[in-house]
Amino acid sequence: MKAVILAGGRGTRGRPFTDYIPKAMIPVNGRPLVYHIAKYLSKFDIIDEIIILGNFTGIGKQIEKYFENHISFKKTIKFIQDSQSGTGGDLVHLRSALGESKEFLLWFVDNLCPVDISKMYQFHKDSKTHATIAVRRYRKEETGFAIVKNGIIHEFKEKPIIELQMAECLGIYIINSRIINTIKTKSQQKKDLNLSYDILQPLSKRGKIAAYDIGKIQWLDIDSPTRVERNKELVNSIIKKLG
Repeated sequence: MKAVILAGGRGTRGRPFTDYIPKAMIPVNGRPLVYHIAKYLSKFDIIDEIIILGNFTGIGKQIEKYFENHISFKKTIKFIQDSQSGTGGDLVHLRSALGESKEFLLWFVDNLCPVDISKMYQFHKDSKTHATIAVRRYRKEETGFAIVKNGIIHEFKEKPIIELQMAECLGIYIINSRIINTIKTKSQQKKDLNLSYDILQPLSKRGKIAAYDIGKIQWLDIDSPTRVERNKELVNSIIKKLG
């Protein structure tokens, strides 16, 4: 199975930092974010190749140069230029690179999470669906909370873990490669395609999308160096689990 790291986002939430470095190159414990993800994925036997899909012109060239000059993994790393046509539209460029692979793993580069890909893949196979999305129902809050009754605070809860009313979708997917054909067809009608709403939403209405609940496994959305700095303890814990 191919592992695709989607690294072409503009990183608008990370400005002004991402005006000078691509989101994938945000430093995390002395290494770029994309390095930690690629290294982790290369450990799984079910992954035979890692594809980094992104915009490698301008500042995006930093990603390609980093791996060419500094990094050597056991798994082959391939770079594919996107067309900045949305999280769905850009996947059409994978068509030839996927070859005969029936599924591929899609990992949005701003996701830092030690999810077990082998277990997720087995769950996907058993579900017999077109795609499986990693989700979570628990989240550790970054602020303090208070229990209020009749306008009076009775107790403080410092950064509690709360159960969400709806499952939160994380940027980690296992997708049937046939979906690329759907994307190609829809891209002829609409230039900027969103993976969730334009591609997967219709399939969800037919019960063809599975949810892999990661439980209380740690996860963090890395959108800027500030987010890394503010969550040092969590980042260190995740990086340790990634190995």
